[in-house]
Amino acid sequence: MTKLIVLIVIILGVIAIAQLVRMYELSSKLRNRREEDIPNRDNRLNATLLLVFMFAFFASVLYLFAEYGFTGRGEAASVHGKGTDWLMDLNLWIIIAVFFLTNALLFGFAFKYVRKPGVKAYWFPHDNRLELVWTVVPAIVLAVIIILGLRSWNEQTDNASKEAIRIELFSKQFDWTVRMSGDDNTLGYFDYKLTNENNPMALLTTKTIQDAIDSMENSSTGIRALEAKLNDPKLIFVPEDHDLMVKDLARKERMIRLLYQLKARHNSALDARAMDDIVFNANDTLFLCKGQEYEFNFRSKDVIHSAYFPHFRAQMNTVPGQTTRFKFTPSITTSEMRDKMHNPQFNYVLMCNKICGSSHYKMKLMVVVLDKPAYNKWYKKVSKLDPKAADACKTFRNIYAVGKPKAAAPADSTAVAAKDSVPAAM
Repeated sequence: MTKLIVLIVIILGVIAIAQLVRMYELSSKLRNRREEDIPNRDNRLNATLLLVFMFAFFASVLYLFAEYGFTGRGEAASVHGKGTDWLMDLNLWIIIAVFFLTNALLFGFAFKYVRKPGVKAYWFPHDNRLELVWTVVPAIVLAVIIILGLRSWNEQTDNASKEAIRIELFSKQFDWTVRMSGDDNTLGYFDYKLTNENNPMALLTTKTIQDAIDSMENSSTGIRALEAKLNDPKLIFVPEDHDLMVKDLARKERMIRLLYQLKARHNSALDARAMDDIVFNANDTLFLCKGQEYEFNFRSKDVIHSAYFPHFRAQMNTVPGQTTRFKFTPSITTSEMRDKMHNPQFNYVLMCNKICGSSHYKMKLMVVVLDKPAYNKWYKKVSKLDPKAADACKTFRNIYAVGKPKAAAPADSTAVAAKDSVPAAM
């Protein structure tokens, strides 16, 4: 019944509006006034309403600034982030100034130059000085913004110092894997041809090369298994399946030749670069040290992702087939930021800022910033070669190079540092 009443009210409202429009048309005919003829009273009313709207519009914008803050970004938690915030504030002040100026001119001119009886509009087709002003001034402002932006970008992507800690963030649908460079502060090499279920990060060592060769040749879907199926007279395949198997075999034969070439060229002395790397489980926790410079290297296994550290004012696309990087230095620990924000549940986070698939929304990695003593204590524990310590920290020195230790499901590495440095809210 309620729906019927609502429907009737809507229909009656439409009919009433239609009748009012019809009455307005009839009254215009009776006054012998054409539709395009607008009374001066209506012009003045519209001009006044536009001016009133301008003040209401400006007041609402100022209210939003006062109520919700200038940007809502919070304090930058990295050294370069302060410069990034300054550049963002500069852009916003320019945008706000242009916003108020252009809208004031728009609505102010509509009020000032409303049509008046007996006054003709002034024909103003062109003015070189005005053209020059609104071309040169925006060009100068944009040039300043671009130059400052490039300078900030170059500072973030320039070569890091020798003291910077090298970390790789490996992205895939839909998680992040952290690889720390270990005691030599040098990340081990990788090669996409070594990617398999036992070496998802494609790390390059003598052992992983041989494992890739063995897998390519002797696995259940390897070259020998495919050849056996194709050459077995007792097996019959539909043409489509047979063609797919032939193409798969040809691809794997090309790949095995490349793997043997890689093995012949490989210098086993380079294994040390990877053997001391610390590879965390996917979606574990990224621990950083306050005041320590970091160089982050990014790779993607499948599609384009985007490593976004909102609190550190840093972002970089992770692109399949190439390595991207940037650097930053954390300046506020997790505990300090919780105090600043009056939020004991606060945590830094690494997010994917590219829509990379159906589960893009949950591609996050917790980031914890510790002070120097707490960080050293944490690193001492997670960098031990003792398998028990590695399992307890949910991390181990390069599981793909030396073999994953046999153990039960490990605990989250957050527990290593949470007891002494970060509240249990993590």
